[in-house]
Amino acid sequence: MLDAIDNENCVECQAGTTGAARRRPHAGWAVAALLAALALQACGGGGGSSSASVDSPQETAPPESNEWRWDLPTGFSEPVVPADNPMSAAKVQLGRSLFHDVRLSGNGTQSCASCHAQESAFTDNRALARGSTGEVHPRNAQPLANVAWNTTLTWANPNERTLEHQMLTPLFGTNPVELGVNDGNRAEVLERLASDASYPRLFKSAFPAQDDPVNWDNIIKAIAAFERTLISADSRYDRSAAGQESLTEQEARGMRLFFGDQAKCSQCHGSPNFNDQFSTAAHLQTAPAFHNTGLFNMNGTGGYPEPNRGVFEITGIAQDMGAFRAASLRNIELTAPYMHDGSIGTLQAVLDFYADGGRNVGNGLYAGDGRLNPYKDPRISQISLSDQDKADLLAFLKTLTDTGFVTNPAFAAPDAD
Repeated sequence: MLDAIDNENCVECQAGTTGAARRRPHAGWAVAALLAALALQACGGGGGSSSASVDSPQETAPPESNEWRWDLPTGFSEPVVPADNPMSAAKVQLGRSLFHDVRLSGNGTQSCASCHAQESAFTDNRALARGSTGEVHPRNAQPLANVAWNTTLTWANPNERTLEHQMLTPLFGTNPVELGVNDGNRAEVLERLASDASYPRLFKSAFPAQDDPVNWDNIIKAIAAFERTLISADSRYDRSAAGQESLTEQEARGMRLFFGDQAKCSQCHGSPNFNDQFSTAAHLQTAPAFHNTGLFNMNGTGGYPEPNRGVFEITGIAQDMGAFRAASLRNIELTAPYMHDGSIGTLQAVLDFYADGGRNVGNGLYAGDGRLNPYKDPRISQISLSDQDKADLLAFLKTLTDTGFVTNPAFAAPDAD
């Protein structure tokens, strides 16, 4: 049985409250050399160039070694990696190409990067994500920074624990349709890749023991391997924690508030990834926390609107109504709008919401005073923030932006031939 993580006492979580220190290269020397040899460009904004087809993944000479070596920032030990999907440089290269390739969707219009654009810290800056057929998702697209350390992979499913399993939903899910692969087109999608000038070689390099490696299992494994390299830990906050630069007086005040008992931010955002779901290969979290923050209280009964009722949708337990995962705050300045339904547009409005102890919806279908929600986390009502406090916190939150992460060419789409 795996040990539960204690976010207050766990050594790794406490490392997050003192700050992840200097950033080191994210991968081993072999993959670093491989990726550096590629001519790369950042994926485009909105729906434009982020949806552009990668017509033929750029080929390079094979790395001298396919061995993977983690070289991680302070505060991050090795993440959980499934035994049946070990990391390799070739697998990461393949996964990066697939992540950015619109040909992976059923109708050839959308890639993973369409909802997880690098310049937006791998979100899409929409309130609600939109699938390849135009269907609107009921929830906000989550950022992918340090996703390898997340204990669960969706807003409100405590059972979704691996990137490999989670990827089945955006690929093959029908309610809502995301990438839109189904029984009628999945063979066609594979044929698009198998007939490409470069993909057969990339698949063979990533899965050398297989005679016919272009298959869905390997697609999922390669993308998951690439996603595990999306490491962000070089913000101004990280550099200040490492003694490399200083925060302004206002930012420092905001940091003290963030980690103090008055604002209570770090009680749900205190891990190295600024959330409270953080697992490593050595310390797995088996009882991840989910929180009701008082966004809704429909008809005064504690209700949230369907299908966004949180963990309750999985368990049917009343106390799980409106309980969602605390999102990572890394790069939070770049990932607006906020909350599981994208219903709060700015960071200032988020701080106002918490300072008010929840949200009062005055009229309409969702009317109700969320501040009085019977299932709300009691800590929300204990938050006390003046206007100056909120300004200081806002300044601090902006120090969590990692500009190198959102411009790192190793995470961008390979140039098309």
